[in-house]
Amino acid sequence: MTMTARVSTGPILHDRDFRRVQKHLYEHAGIHLSDGKKPLVASRLLSRLKASGLSTYADYIDHTLDNPESAEHQALIDSLTTNETYFFREPEHFTFLEQLLAEHRNKKHWRIWSGASSTGEEIYSLAMVLADHLGLNGQWEVVGTDLSHKVIAEAVRGHYPMSRHEGISLQRLKRYCLKGVGPQEGTLLIDDALKRHVRFSIRNLMQSTRSEERYDIIFLRNVMIYFNNASKQTVLNNVLRQLKVGGYFFISHTESLMNTTHRLEPVKSSIYRLTE
Repeated sequence: MTMTARVSTGPILHDRDFRRVQKHLYEHAGIHLSDGKKPLVASRLLSRLKASGLSTYADYIDHTLDNPESAEHQALIDSLTTNETYFFREPEHFTFLEQLLAEHRNKKHWRIWSGASSTGEEIYSLAMVLADHLGLNGQWEVVGTDLSHKVIAEAVRGHYPMSRHEGISLQRLKRYCLKGVGPQEGTLLIDDALKRHVRFSIRNLMQSTRSEERYDIIFLRNVMIYFNNASKQTVLNNVLRQLKVGGYFFISHTESLMNTTHRLEPVKSSIYRLTE
C-alpha cells in the first residue's frame, strides 16, 4: 500500500485581506505597500496571528483594524514599519557632519532631529559625533522620533547585541559604550552620559505638529522610499517646517526628492540646505 504524505498548509493571506492592510497602512501612516510586498506582509503578520489565537488572516485583520486604539493594532503597525538599521550607516553623512562641526567650531549649541530613528542606532551615532566635537558637557541635543512604539522603547534602552557594534570605532566604543558582563555578556549599553543628550518620542510624520522646535540638521533617511509622491510631499512639508533656514537635510543615497516641491538646494549627493 502506498502512503501519501499530507502536506501541512498554514493560513493564507487572501488578496482582499492584503488590500485592506494596504489601504489601512496608507491611510494611517502614508506608507504605500506595493503588491509585491504581499509575501512580506503575510510573513510579518503570521506571528501576530498566532499570538492572537485567531485562525485566519481575515479574522485577525477584522479584529485588529476594528480596534485602532488597541495594543494589537500598534503591534500590527510595528511589524509592518520596522526596518533593520545599524550604527554609522552611510558613513559619508557622518564624515560631512564632522566637517560641518569643524567649520562651525564657534557654534556651541546644536540640535539634530532624526525623523525615523528606529531602534536608535542612527541617533546614538549622531550623538557620538557631536560628543567628539562638543564634549559630553556641551549644549547639544539629538531628538529621535518614530511611528513604532516598539522600536522607540528599544532605542530608549540603548542596549544592543555586541554583533551590532560594527561601524563604531574602537575609540568610540570605549568612550561611549559599556560592555556587558555576566548575564549581559555579548551586549553593549550606551553610556548614560551620552543618553542625557538624547530624547525619543512617538511621531507620525504624515501628521502636522504645532511644535515650535527648530533644528540645525534633520536626518530623514530610508523613509521616503515607502511613500508615493503625494505622501512624500506631505511628509516633506511637515518635516522641513522644523528645519532652520540654512540648516541641513539628509536623505538616503537610495532616495530622491524628484516630483516634490521644496526650498532645498543640493550640497552633496543626498545632502541639502534649506534656503530662504
